[in-house]
Amino acid sequence: MNDFKTKDKFERPIISLRISITNRCNLNCVYCHHDGMVPSSDEMTPDEIYKVCQIAKRLGINKIRISGGEPLIRKDIVEIIEKIAKLNFKDVSITTNGTLLGKYADDLKKAGLNRINVSLDSLDPEVYEFVTKKDYLDKAKEGIIKSVEAGLYPVKINMVLMNGINENEVKDMFKFSKDHGIILQLIELVKSENCDDSYFSEKYYYDVNPLEENLEKIADEVRVREFMQNRKKYYIDGGELEVVHPIDNKDFCKNCTRLRISPDGKIKPCLLKNDNLVDFVKFIREDYSDEQLEKIFIEGINKREPFYK
Repeated sequence: MNDFKTKDKFERPIISLRISITNRCNLNCVYCHHDGMVPSSDEMTPDEIYKVCQIAKRLGINKIRISGGEPLIRKDIVEIIEKIAKLNFKDVSITTNGTLLGKYADDLKKAGLNRINVSLDSLDPEVYEFVTKKDYLDKAKEGIIKSVEAGLYPVKINMVLMNGINENEVKDMFKFSKDHGIILQLIELVKSENCDDSYFSEKYYYDVNPLEENLEKIADEVRVREFMQNRKKYYIDGGELEVVHPIDNKDFCKNCTRLRISPDGKIKPCLLKNDNLVDFVKFIREDYSDEQLEKIFIEGINKREPFYK
């Protein structure tokens, strides 16, 4: 195993940092929780995002993922990527819904973006509009193809499976992905106990285990991704496919190597908790030295503990 520079109290290495740069989005997906909305006026600036990444780099974190909301809503997204890329991370990626990629794919590649994940749950215009409440499917497909042409690699499609909505589209989505050199990630819908969305998750939950058992049988090769919660990757007829299970289990927590930052600059030690946040950007704005910022960042790391033990 690699000798990672920074680990938490449970000896879990901190490999990657996921930075949500906005909660705003141009879609309204039916399964989105819309957690913790942050006004645009409170979002971190490009320089503040750069400083967060600079401190993360000093502590040995080698992967950065930019997410939202929809990160491409920010008009300074290319500037943000340019600044982060100057720090020479092993990997800089974005998760997006793809609807603005037609505009930004080339510029993001030139700015230093390595790869991209696109959330796309259906190739059927009616289903897509039901899920997102927008008729932007053509824009999303255009953005995906533009990303491939721009040389962002790998491009991945994240497809949340929903019973009675899109579970019958897996073959079509896999063919679309394979034809364009894209990796397909099938994501199991999270069962929610939140009273606001538990009805949706119960009604549309789709058990992916039988599907994955079938993939085991037909795959030409199966590989296990050690630092991605031992997720399996299936190679089938020249295409690549992964199945992503919900995180509400002890195996996910045991293998969690990711730290998160909220749009307003708070360190979020655990995805499933909001009562242990560390307001990091406040100290950046108060001109703390890098050494002082490192100590505060480490305080955030030390708040990490498995949610499911």
